[in-house]
Amino acid sequence: MDLWSFTIDNLEAAGVIGGYVAISIIGVGLITFVLKDKIKGAVQIGPKWAQPIIGAFLGVIPGCGGTIVISTMYKNSQVSFGALFAAFVTTLGEGSFVLLGASDESDVAGNLTAFLIVNAVGFVLGAIVGYMVDGFGFRSNADLLTEEISEEQNKQSTNFIVRGFVEVIGFYLILAMAIFLAPGSIMALWGGGIDAIADLTVWVAIALAVFSIVYHLVCRLILGESHCAVNSRDFKAMLLDSVADLTMVVMYVFIGLFICNYIIDVLVGPERFDLWMQSSPLTLVFLAAFIGATPGCGGMIAVAAAFVTIPNFPLAALLAAAIATSGDGIFPLIAQNKKDALFISLAGFVLAVGVGYTALLLGV
Repeated sequence: MDLWSFTIDNLEAAGVIGGYVAISIIGVGLITFVLKDKIKGAVQIGPKWAQPIIGAFLGVIPGCGGTIVISTMYKNSQVSFGALFAAFVTTLGEGSFVLLGASDESDVAGNLTAFLIVNAVGFVLGAIVGYMVDGFGFRSNADLLTEEISEEQNKQSTNFIVRGFVEVIGFYLILAMAIFLAPGSIMALWGGGIDAIADLTVWVAIALAVFSIVYHLVCRLILGESHCAVNSRDFKAMLLDSVADLTMVVMYVFIGLFICNYIIDVLVGPERFDLWMQSSPLTLVFLAAFIGATPGCGGMIAVAAAFVTIPNFPLAALLAAAIATSGDGIFPLIAQNKKDALFISLAGFVLAVGVGYTALLLGV
């Protein structure tokens, strides 16, 4: 295996996903900033009874933007845990683009019927379990309030060069690359692209991934901060928070893709993986749920591609993977609240296996 090419390919994939993620994170940041006076002090967005429905609607949005958005809202105590759980049960992550035939990660024909069925089942199931969770009164024991960085803590970060990179050079470079990738990311939702700048887009995506990794590590390891903003009421500080979230997600997406693709392509091998995907339905449901539950979108992408390309691949296995997957939205949740992220991943996996085997019994 050519490790260099393998790494570059995964950096490109992470950067492309970063283009989608940037639209969601920065968009929500802008909306929150504009409406900050109206929502200031609000406990939750929307009525209490509608929380799981709000979560399910965000989860059904193709890609990982909805779960990333709701993770941020949950951190700010703007949605209930039931809404958060509903979104993660409902989401297909980047696997939705595979079923729509618009994925950069898997060049296969789409299957709109499967996309609609899986989303419908996920939406209903997500809303139901969301209401159940809220009905039991589940509350996170961790502090979910927005992080506030004190002036004293920031005064300790006196390295002018590092601050210059975080707040000026790196910040504006990442923001510029995200803006450059935005039109292509939006067009890709309909399977389109901008052919005239296709080659340049590849290199910008790679650069976005590299700079995101460096930026996040500088914030975390050198400055000791997960967010680099001082005053959340300031417009640039809001953008700094958004860029900090974006870079964290892109770094974890790269790590997830690298590990998942290395396991599938190198340790397991495409041939053996295809054999696994042709196992007996009973084995395949459990296997698909396990693969789908791995952090990030790599596992769901692989299962969705197998469903499209392998004859007689059971829909029950695709359902199991779809319910188990948390997509890239799990990464900001892990950073904010590891306990809730672990609960969602484990509970989602158990729920996925149960639904998958129930679907098999019903002959789906």
